[in-house]
Amino acid sequence: QVQLVESGGGLVQPGGSLRLSCAASRSIFSSNAVAWYRQAPGKERELVAEITLGGSASYVDSVEGRFTISRDNAKNTVYLQMNSLRPEDTAVYYCNSRENWGQGTQVTVSS
Repeated sequence: QVQLVESGGGLVQPGGSLRLSCAASRSIFSSNAVAWYRQAPGKERELVAEITLGGSASYVDSVEGRFTISRDNAKNTVYLQMNSLRPEDTAVYYCNSRENWGQGTQVTVSS
């Protein structure tokens, strides 16, 4: 079983930036698509960004132009660069690849 560990969350003011990381316990990102999801209190988990094997990225409309997903296969790590953060981005962010999920990292955007 593969373990995914997210890091990089925290408290940031509106307009600020954070970079989330997702590290895998073994090499899976080089052969699978990877996605970031988020879940805010009282809401369903939603897909935020996804990157395919070929490197193509897609985003939910609400983060398009502000977030960037990238992967470093040599480090078994996927990143989510989040800029121009808004209070509505507050959520627990999860990394996912196939049936594997991380434990999540909290992102709070507040002044």
